[in-house]
Amino acid sequence: MDERWNALRTQVRATIDDLVSSGRETGVQVAACLDGTPIVEEQAGLADADSGRPMTADTPVHAVSTGKGLTATVVHVLAERGQLDYDLRIADVWPEFGRHGKGDITLRHALTHTAGVPALPADTTPEDFTDWDRMCALIADSVPRWAPGRQVAYHAWTFGWLVGEVVRRVTGRRVSQVLAQEVAGPLGVTGELFLGVPEAELPRLARLTDAGLAALMDWAGANLPNFDAVAPPGVRPDATIGSRPDVLRADVPAVGTMSARAVARMYAALLGPVDGVRLVSPDRLREVSAVAVRGTEWVFGQETTFGLGYAVDADGSFGTAGSGGSLAFAYPELGLTVAAVRNRLGAGDGDPMEQLRVLVRDTVARERNR
Repeated sequence: MDERWNALRTQVRATIDDLVSSGRETGVQVAACLDGTPIVEEQAGLADADSGRPMTADTPVHAVSTGKGLTATVVHVLAERGQLDYDLRIADVWPEFGRHGKGDITLRHALTHTAGVPALPADTTPEDFTDWDRMCALIADSVPRWAPGRQVAYHAWTFGWLVGEVVRRVTGRRVSQVLAQEVAGPLGVTGELFLGVPEAELPRLARLTDAGLAALMDWAGANLPNFDAVAPPGVRPDATIGSRPDVLRADVPAVGTMSARAVARMYAALLGPVDGVRLVSPDRLREVSAVAVRGTEWVFGQETTFGLGYAVDADGSFGTAGSGGSLAFAYPELGLTVAAVRNRLGAGDGDPMEQLRVLVRDTVARERNR
């Protein structure tokens, strides 16, 4: 790696070593790429505290909604090849979805969380999640909460089946297969970037534990009036559901499993070439990373900004973050991507992965602006 970034790597390593030794974290990975080349690839702690298995650079970690960025990237790769259009009406390829007045909802609405179908039945179970056809039938039969485009509402779980079923109808392949064949494969990270995780890969995954996330979910269910609509009590995105082998094996493309270095590499290939692989054109990159919608979001009541499948932040980045503290973001103006994952899913702990993202971002920005 470029020696210019030795001090940054040392600082990242010291930070995560301290997080692990203090007991705040069990296992952590942090990775960054600059102009398509790795500049940070650090890990510390244990993938499994019970067995003592170490966290290595290639250990996949279930990273909850950070997986939405993988699903969105699949869409953009297909759009780049002319197989998908963002303004495709979903019902044109998935006719059953058009029921109850949903005929005008487009793929763009799904990507920007403005489709109007964020809710799941209150009795949805993890077992339901393992049945793709059942989940798609539930969503196809749902009644929209409002007209498409009218309201930003985080489609916490439904995003995955909305987008994933469009991919399946258009390509004839599961979205996890398209990710493996068209994104992970060309980038050389097939064993580290997953939607549905192949059964043979399950023993390699980091073991998740809870460090406050479940309590936060309970608080949200009790205090945010729309939270249980999008994340019913039986399927809250926490360490429990993220540890179930049956759910991990299934395609649930609102969540994903990844190493930090693999997802940093994926975002780098959106920005430009990575070992000769570029996923989208510069024009498409500008389109997908630009602000598409902004408004007060329905679940959390906060001002929220989305591009096409990614959050767009005020610091010029686009990407996704997951409950419990994972993240992956790209900075087009800097040529930088940053990712961090952990297997101790926390809340109210100062968000150490976000602090690491800021450290890497600010260090690279200072160097670039000299």
